[in-house]
This record gives sequence, structure tokens and C-alpha cells, in this order.
Amino acid sequence: MLTALNNDLKPFEDLITKFSREELKPHVEVHDRYPFGNLDAGIIESGFHKIYDLGFLGIMLPEKYAGIGQGISTLCMMLGHVAEVDASYSLIIFTSALSQEIILNAQVGGIAEKIYPKAKDAKEYLVAFPSFTDPGQSKILPEALSSGKGYTLTGKLDYLVLGSFSKWAVIPARTPSSKGYSFFLVNLNDKGVTKSDPVFSLGLHACPIIDISLNGVSARIIGEEGEGERYFGAASKIMHAAAAAINAGIMRGSLKEAIEYTKEREQGGRPVVNWSEVRMLLADMAIKSKAADLCVTQTCRAIDENLEDWGRISIAAALHVHDLACEVVTDGVQLLGGNGYMKDYGQEKRYRDARQVQALLGLVPLRKLALIKEIIE
Repeated sequence: MLTALNNDLKPFEDLITKFSREELKPHVEVHDRYPFGNLDAGIIESGFHKIYDLGFLGIMLPEKYAGIGQGISTLCMMLGHVAEVDASYSLIIFTSALSQEIILNAQVGGIAEKIYPKAKDAKEYLVAFPSFTDPGQSKILPEALSSGKGYTLTGKLDYLVLGSFSKWAVIPARTPSSKGYSFFLVNLNDKGVTKSDPVFSLGLHACPIIDISLNGVSARIIGEEGEGERYFGAASKIMHAAAAAINAGIMRGSLKEAIEYTKEREQGGRPVVNWSEVRMLLADMAIKSKAADLCVTQTCRAIDENLEDWGRISIAAALHVHDLACEVVTDGVQLLGGNGYMKDYGQEKRYRDARQVQALLGLVPLRKLALIKEIIE
């Protein structure tokens, strides 16, 4: 739908669909077995390098920082097409964009110049971040102490997306002199960083997630001390649209597989797609999927046109799309019967992935309460 409204997106759509079809689709089942086994880890890393070489990790990053300087519509279009095939790689692109937004919102060009133009491969270019967390909702964050010209970080941080792969990480931490939290750039190869084994999450298995411990790790502050909530708030408003695009893509993938399966599966001497009950379920899935696409498209338009209320539109659209996605993938499993629960098919993976995507950027109930508080005020 985004491409229909903007012909300039067509070349990017052709590129991402070709990549998803040729590079991701043949390996989805193998990728989903990560983090069990060294062979799987090697396959995952090769995928990282391919999306880096194609420029997917710098979609909204300005060209002066080695990005391609596109807007939220391009990012959402790409995330949706990738998520139709394997949402794990959407999380990789999403986390890359989220880290970039935080750094750019803090207006710290020196850090952006340190990371992006000088990066030699995906490990140096990708910046890890706890994408499933709103740091302001976390009671426990690492402690940052001023040390000469910089800071040192001590403490634990859970669920760091890309932490086992990236060289750099954006870490939220609290300082004794500030009520709020701050963001810091950390080199994950520092000897004071201890990494856990990959965390086995509900879904999105091909995107590595770890817990880390920090012991006097040198860090560089991103922006001003105590202003982390402001930087995250600005970044998360636009990235809610991106999270919605991932689940909209998962919904399209679930609908396509449900239609294909019900056309081939026969019962009572005819394909089950011809049974009225099945068609009603498919119709419900299609309606919700189209509604989700429209939510993403209109949200991107609101952001591009800088409507006064675009931040609340983005958050509300994401929360609604996530609810729709959880309903659609549940029906997608049911339409395949017992096969819907089997790893031989893609529906059970989409069910897990959609639930995992719903948790991006913080707990859903707290995001809803924050939204209505802002509207009331």
C-alpha cells in the first residue's frame, strides 16, 4: 500500500522482495533454530552481512553518516516485506534504526561519525540496544559514574538485542547526580563486559539477544546527562510506526499461507477453502490485515507531513496493529488444523513472532496508560 501511494519506493520494494525471496525464505526453518549450534550462528552472521551490504541498516541515516537518507515510509515498507518471510531480520533492521534515532535525537554528530562512516562491516555498523524496553519503566539500570573526561558503567542489563554480534551498544544508565537516566555508548569488546549465552526468546530467534554485566566499563555519554527519557521518547514515537509495520507484514504472511493451504487441503471431496466457515475466517484475516496496512500507511503519511498529533497517531496505530496481529496469527494457526502447530509450516512461528513484536519499546499496558495520560493532559 505504501508503494501504491509513492512510486519512489518501487525500486526499494523490488530490492527487498528479491532479498527476502532468495536469501531469507529458503533458510527460515534453519534460522529459527538459533541459538542452538555453531552452524546456525554462522548462517545468522552471513545474513547480517548481506543486509549490511544492501544498505538496509542505514535506511533513515543521513548520507553524511554513510546512510541512504530515506524516510519512515521506506523503512516501514522494507520491514513489512522482510517480516512476511522472517520477522527476525526485521528486528535487526529495527534495532539498527532505533539506535540511530536515539543518537541523532541527542544531536551528537561526533558519535555518529565515530561509528558509521568508519565501519568496515556489519559488526561495527550495527549498534545494540535493549529494543524491548522503555528504560524509563525499568527500576534497575546500570550505574554511571563520572571518571575524568568520561564515565564508567557498572551493573547489569537484560535483553540486549544484537549484543552478541555488535561492536557498539547504546546503554541506558543512571547517574547519582541526576533524577533521570542517560544514554551511553559502550564498546562491547571492553574487558569489563561479560556476555551471557544467547537468550532463547519466544520468537524472532534469528536475531541474537543476550544479557550483559558491566564492571567499570568506559563509556561516552550520548547527549546531555539525565535527558535519556527525552531522547527515547522522540525516537520511540517514530519507531512505533516501524514496529507496526513488522506486525502488518507478519499478518500478510499468515494470510497468504492460510489461503494457499486451504486451497490445497481437501475435506469432504472438495478444497476446504470452499467451506463457508473457512471463508469467513479468511475474510476476517483479510479485513484485519488490510486495516493494519492502512494504519501503517496513514501513520507514515502523518509523520512525513509533520501533523501536529503524529506522535500519538504513531503510538495508537502500533498498539492497534499489534492487537490485530495477535488475532490474525491465531486464526492462521487454526486454519491449518493440527499442521498449524507444526514447525514444518510457518504459522506457529508467526504466532510467536507477532507476540514478541508486540513487546517492542516497552510493556503494552504502560504504553496505553502513557498515551491516555498525554491525551487527557
